[in-house]
Amino acid sequence: MNIVCLDLEGVLVPEIWIAFAEESGIPALARTTRDEPDYDKLMAYRLDILREHGLGLAEIQRVIAGIEPLPGARGFLDSLRARTQVVIISDTFTQFARPLMEKLGWPTLFCNELDASADGTVTGWRMRTPNSKLDTVRALQSAGCQTIAAGDSHNDLAMIRASKAGFLFRSTEAIKAENPDLPAFDRYDDLLAAIEAALEA
Repeated sequence: MNIVCLDLEGVLVPEIWIAFAEESGIPALARTTRDEPDYDKLMAYRLDILREHGLGLAEIQRVIAGIEPLPGARGFLDSLRARTQVVIISDTFTQFARPLMEKLGWPTLFCNELDASADGTVTGWRMRTPNSKLDTVRALQSAGCQTIAAGDSHNDLAMIRASKAGFLFRSTEAIKAENPDLPAFDRYDDLLAAIEAALEA
């Protein structure tokens, strides 16, 4: 059995933190896993900025409510789900994800949790497992599944490389240059064709 494992932000929807950085007028919040491979370091940095500006969960959720999937993402996902099983594996949080999943037709999502106080102050974060994307792919493989993976950032590379086929999608030139052996695509039609070929392999 094949399962396609997709990253969420940058692949199917815009980057949440970039959207929030633009809406809040705080450019420092635009830093993502494309820029910082150490996720714990990145989240500590983000939470420090939120505290400094008195921003919390409610403000972020208001921005997320206005985010739409990337053009063509829903059609791509629908076509893929008609062909095989698909799981979205993201380092986003359940408190962010619900409106995005609704707009994508409620695909299966594995993500993480934020800790927040009663007033909405974000106090911390909890990863499902230490290496959430790689651990999930390995768990699926241990259950007898073959995985095919696609993502755009540093934190996707481990799951991509652990899968029987893996692809970069809408990644940065720097990440593509650092991983020249990984096929890289910028159009959903091309990614879908590559996944379909891998399913037949």
